[in-house]
Parts: sequence; C-alpha cells; structure tokens
Amino acid sequence: MPAFKSVCVFCGSSPGNNPVYMKAAHDFGAALAREKIRLVYGGGHVGMMGALSQAVTQGGGKVLGVIPEFLVAREHAHEGKNDLKVVRDMHERKRIMVEEADAFVALPGGVGTLEELVEQLTWLQLERHKKPILLANIEGYWNPLIKLFEHMLKENFLYGGVRYLVADRAEDIVPKLRAAVEVQGEDAKAVASGM
Repeated sequence: MPAFKSVCVFCGSSPGNNPVYMKAAHDFGAALAREKIRLVYGGGHVGMMGALSQAVTQGGGKVLGVIPEFLVAREHAHEGKNDLKVVRDMHERKRIMVEEADAFVALPGGVGTLEELVEQLTWLQLERHKKPILLANIEGYWNPLIKLFEHMLKENFLYGGVRYLVADRAEDIVPKLRAAVEVQGEDAKAVASGM
C-alpha cells in the first residue's frame, strides 16, 4: 500500500457558529494522532486550526505549521511541540504545505480555506499533482460549493469534472483518504506495467 504519512488540512482560524465544527476538528486531529499521520496546516492556534492542532499534539502526533510572518501575531502561531515554519508570504506557505502533504482535507472555513481548496482542485485538474482532496462536509457545510461544482459541470466549464472525496463525519476522513491513496497506488502500478 502506498505511504500515507501526512495530510494538509485547510480550515478556519475562527470557530464558526456551530460547535459541531470545532468538535469535528478536534476529533479529526485525535484520529490523525492515533493513526500516526502528520498534520500539515496553516500554523495558527485559534479557531478550527487551534482545535485541530491541539488535538494532534495532545494525542502525541506530529504537526507542521506553516505561517507567513504577517499572520504570526494575528493567528497566534502555534509553537511548543510543533514544528513551525515562519515564511515570507502566502505563496511560500502554500508551496511548502503542498510539498509536505500526501493528501488534502478542507474542514469548514472562510475565504482563505476556500481559496486553498480551489487551488488544489485546480492543480489536480491540471495534473500538477495526483493527491486526494477531501471535503469534510460537516453538517452539510460544503453543500453550496458541491452544488456550484454541479452547476459548472452542467454548463460545461469543468471539462470532465472536478475530482474530490466527501466525508460527512470526522471519523470517515482517514479511511476515505487511505482508500483513495491505495487506489492511486494500484493505478500507478497498472500504468507502470503497461495495463
């Protein structure tokens, strides 16, 4: 089975209005620690990011936070047991996060989360990477975006669709990603053997 050692998670620096979002972030972080999957994330210690990274750390897991200099104070950069990289700007942040991750997950978040997610979906569509991308659709948070993708496909702007996974519960995220990475490995073997 192909290695699945780290996941990049995009999520809000706010807790949102629904406590279920923070619980999902915590539960997912605890699952990452249990499964020994390193968290790669935006480096903040507040909101969803804080709940996620704290759960990984409390469970004895590994965390890589990547944060631009201008956000260190605003998002309370999470230091301590974590590996924290302070970078020049958002472009360097995203480049490092992509290089360090085997898969991507979008928990509920705002415009920044959406932008990071859509960039990775675009890169996947353009074949710049083949890493799985999963929408953590907690309480149907991403339903409006999924509807928009369906509309784009219907109007012929997606050229073959957009590839992503969906999990409605935090406990389903890791199993779905593992299955996707395994299929990806089988596809690579088939190509290598000329099938």
